[in-house]
Amino acid sequence: MKKNLKGGGFLISETSPQEIFILEEFGEEARMMLEATREFNEKEIKPNIFEFEKKNYQLTENMMKKIGEMGLLGITVPEKYGGLGMGLNISMLVCGEISSYSGSIATAYGAHTGIGTLPILFYGSEEIKKKYLPKICSGEWMSCYNLTEPDAGSDANAGKTTAVLTSDEKAYEITGQKIWISNAGFAEVFILFGRIENDKNITGFVLDKSTSNGITLGEEENKLGLRASSTRQVFYDKTSIPKEQMLGERGEGFKIALNALNAVRIKLGAATGSAAIKVINECIKYALERKQFGKSISNFGAIQEKLAIMASSIFTTMSGLYRAGYNIEQNTKRLEKEGMDICESKKNGIIEYSIECSIIKVHGSEVIRDVSDEAIQIFGGMGFSAESIVEPAYRDARISRIYEGTNEINRMLIVGMFIRKALKKEIDLFSHAKKAGKELVNIFSFFNKEKPIGILGKEKLHLKNIKKFILILLGKCSQVYKKELENEQEIMLNLADMIIDLYMSESSLLRAEKLDLKNKEEDCNIQILMSKNYLFKTLNTCSQAGYEIIQALPLSSLEKKIFIKALNRYTKKPNYNIKEIRRQIALDLIQNKKYRFNI
Repeated sequence: MKKNLKGGGFLISETSPQEIFILEEFGEEARMMLEATREFNEKEIKPNIFEFEKKNYQLTENMMKKIGEMGLLGITVPEKYGGLGMGLNISMLVCGEISSYSGSIATAYGAHTGIGTLPILFYGSEEIKKKYLPKICSGEWMSCYNLTEPDAGSDANAGKTTAVLTSDEKAYEITGQKIWISNAGFAEVFILFGRIENDKNITGFVLDKSTSNGITLGEEENKLGLRASSTRQVFYDKTSIPKEQMLGERGEGFKIALNALNAVRIKLGAATGSAAIKVINECIKYALERKQFGKSISNFGAIQEKLAIMASSIFTTMSGLYRAGYNIEQNTKRLEKEGMDICESKKNGIIEYSIECSIIKVHGSEVIRDVSDEAIQIFGGMGFSAESIVEPAYRDARISRIYEGTNEINRMLIVGMFIRKALKKEIDLFSHAKKAGKELVNIFSFFNKEKPIGILGKEKLHLKNIKKFILILLGKCSQVYKKELENEQEIMLNLADMIIDLYMSESSLLRAEKLDLKNKEEDCNIQILMSKNYLFKTLNTCSQAGYEIIQALPLSSLEKKIFIKALNRYTKKPNYNIKEIRRQIALDLIQNKKYRFNI
């Protein structure tokens, strides 16, 4: 039985493998949709990778229209509004595949189906939904999201765009400048935000470009990556929008922006994870073909180590992704059964798991960073060539740590949301922190004395110890700094690093354990080894981050000694031959000539 765990609850609760969803559990319908998407990818997108690099914006628009004809632009939108009405996990499966070859397509698709659709779905009136969603889902109309301004990036609520009510009180006139607007060059639907009078918060609107006035587009931006993704400035000069085109209520724009971003953040994990699979497969292929010193470079330990670390990270990304997606789906279904409107249930289902969405965004974007960087290294000089298939992947990957909230912002959000949930008593964080802290009194109780259960029982006890120490640090930091903790950004970043790796490592272990339980006739040794390899990284991360936090806290020398001793105990590494673990993972990749842990 899969229990309904509260968002962020993983830090204070234990999860069994039976309570999570894993990639391998997708049914026939999902697999058929994935196969159709793959066929489209191989036929339409992959052959045009280098054409996208020539800034062929028309090609991107044409591809988006074709994706719309396949019905893949409104997977989670309810059928009554022209969508397929499917769950989040299936949409992420398709989103990942669509996004895997070209960053330009990934951005166009993500902007259209995410922030270009969800504000309407979540906050639009019934009339707005019926007017816009069917055309957005079919691809007849493309959409873009106008939030960022020259002085309003991470501080999205600082926008200076104004919305002035007309003298007849029938419309608002929008005046202002928006920058970095994806899809702006070919969009018909503009979701935008402006401030009414001296309101504290901005307000959201939606407009049909064809019926509006006063809109001017800047030239296409010359970008490091995403070369065929249309990115322009948009200027509004008394652009008239009927009052009825307001999204939600007056002053709800900031909330709309944040809640739409949550869904986009988790889908970015799908896009980056699938892109990383494509990249590692190119690396495996090249390593088998490239010969140095009389043999394929795939035989060299240095190359094998890179491949194994890449594979373990990808396996972990996909484990956390579908674990979180399933939790969101279950929460959405529960809310709908309780009588909540389907659009409201989708919105609130995601809001509950905002922490997990940010975790997935940060982790996925940093995995594709590492994978694409190591790909260039494996390819050597050929990787640095613009004719290499991994070169555009490297450039495209860079933006993923910036858009949808920078990774630094998301890290601070993770810790901030934990604290807010605790203060609102949504999760019982502080009592668990207090309980864990009592262990510091007795030096001999530092290490978990439970007996391991199951094939990964020892590893799960390591994670249990990490959870305890994170709780201890969270409790201590909250006690010391109180509301001022948000000003201690370095400490918040360190806490977030520990939380992110904890969640992702736990997801990886649970996936491997579930596979082993489900497939007794099938060898799951490599999946187990990948989860162990990532646990090793997690322990290193937590050891370093924990040490930095302890040294930064205003503690007495005795307190610091106690905390350091506890940290060393809680992050003590298992007796792994990590070299051999990585060699076995690499051998599987090389023998199968690909990363095979996908569906």
